[in-house]
Amino acid sequence: MSSCLVPPKLASLIAACFVCAAVGAAPTPPAGTPQAATPADDRAPSVDERIDALTREVEDLKRLVKELQLQAARSAPGSSGAGPATPSPAVAAAAPGAPPAAPPSAAPAAPATPATGAGQAPQVAADLLRGMSINALLDGYVEYNANSPVGRINSLRAYDVSSNSFSLNQADLVVESAPDIASGKRSGMRLDLQFGQATETLQGNPANELRPEVYRSVFQAYGTYVIPVGTGLSVDFGKWASSLGIEGNYTKDQLNYSRSFWFDYLPFYHMGVRAKYAINDQIALNFWLVNGTDQTEAFNNYKDQLYGFVYTPAPSVTWTVNYYIGQEHPDVVYLQTPPGGQQGVPTQQGTYILPIANPPDGKLEIGDSYLTWQATAALQFAAEADYVQQRLYSYSPPEHVTGGAVYAAYQLNTRVALAARAEYLADVGGLYSGVTQYLKEGTLTLDYRPVDGFLMRGEFRRDQSNRPYFIGHTLGALESSQPTIGLGLVWWFGQKQGAW
Repeated sequence: MSSCLVPPKLASLIAACFVCAAVGAAPTPPAGTPQAATPADDRAPSVDERIDALTREVEDLKRLVKELQLQAARSAPGSSGAGPATPSPAVAAAAPGAPPAAPPSAAPAAPATPATGAGQAPQVAADLLRGMSINALLDGYVEYNANSPVGRINSLRAYDVSSNSFSLNQADLVVESAPDIASGKRSGMRLDLQFGQATETLQGNPANELRPEVYRSVFQAYGTYVIPVGTGLSVDFGKWASSLGIEGNYTKDQLNYSRSFWFDYLPFYHMGVRAKYAINDQIALNFWLVNGTDQTEAFNNYKDQLYGFVYTPAPSVTWTVNYYIGQEHPDVVYLQTPPGGQQGVPTQQGTYILPIANPPDGKLEIGDSYLTWQATAALQFAAEADYVQQRLYSYSPPEHVTGGAVYAAYQLNTRVALAARAEYLADVGGLYSGVTQYLKEGTLTLDYRPVDGFLMRGEFRRDQSNRPYFIGHTLGALESSQPTIGLGLVWWFGQKQGAW
């Protein structure tokens, strides 16, 4: 007997027929599947040619079945697959003759549960770490005072307070995570920790700061949120360096090493809330509501206010105008020991608080304006004008301080620069210095930056008064001038760009 062997290709054809019968559709090739060529003379295809065509169709059907199985697994309840729930276009178009897929279940999907508690913490931490910079600065100096003053004291100096001494002006740690609207980050925060002589200047006045030791090392600490209103309303809460006056805290960002009389007299910092809104690229508005000048804790119930604007008519010119009104007279006294003969005196964290009878209520007003002009890439000019008026009581005659300063700086090359400052301050009533006098000073500064992050700054300065005021070389002897020569050394590092 002769046996009949089924060719392999014919076996594949038979399998294809069974698959097609099972799905209820003819084995029509999908769109784009190459078809067997038909001879020009209409000759019927041979058995081998038909088997080849059907074999290709079987392979296509296997591929489609796998895709459908994968899609079903993704859309199943509880599936962790990230793929879409709807079929891919290739699958949807694979069998145009097939009946439409059943609609999805009418049962509503369970709403997504918002992240809470620990679920939100990683996102908050990620937002704060995004764009965060950690920066440090070390600022020291040595200075010679021609008056050889008793106690090596430089009078009316904010930061270079010592003469004939190697001195640490300040050591700072600055951590900042600023908002970045372009990347969707609307909140941020900043912390500046400060140590050294500058800390005593900024934080050590018990006439303004009732408990200076509590906050002494915290120069700035505030959080920011940009409210999505118009171009963005930026709101800060906390403690920040005052922008009354053109000069600032960090020496590397100033034109001179020593600070002006006006920097020493105007407020150093404020605690409260401030808002800034940029109307356009040229005009920005500022508003503050704060405890007072150089007050982390309020010592009366009045809240000081600042109204101001910054006008930038061109990229090289910036003009700032501020009006500040406050009440800088305390209505309480803080005591470390209980007052004798007083009963029921309240305490706060171990400090006794004694009210002042009929406390002064006179107002402080500050008009402050300064302008910077980058005349060329190497040449810069700046000017400041200030008017300060204060009353003890609302009916008292005012005392006032007026004056201003002018600046010029020239960058000789990438490492060497020159700067000069001249200023005038009329202290009528002694609000600044304690006596009525007219002060002038001139400063010449030479900068040398051997490497990035290191500044050597040599400086000559002469202070002048219309009366003997500056400490001399013998006790009780006063001088009408104060010439000094100094060298400042400043190191810094960190990711923060531009001025700190």
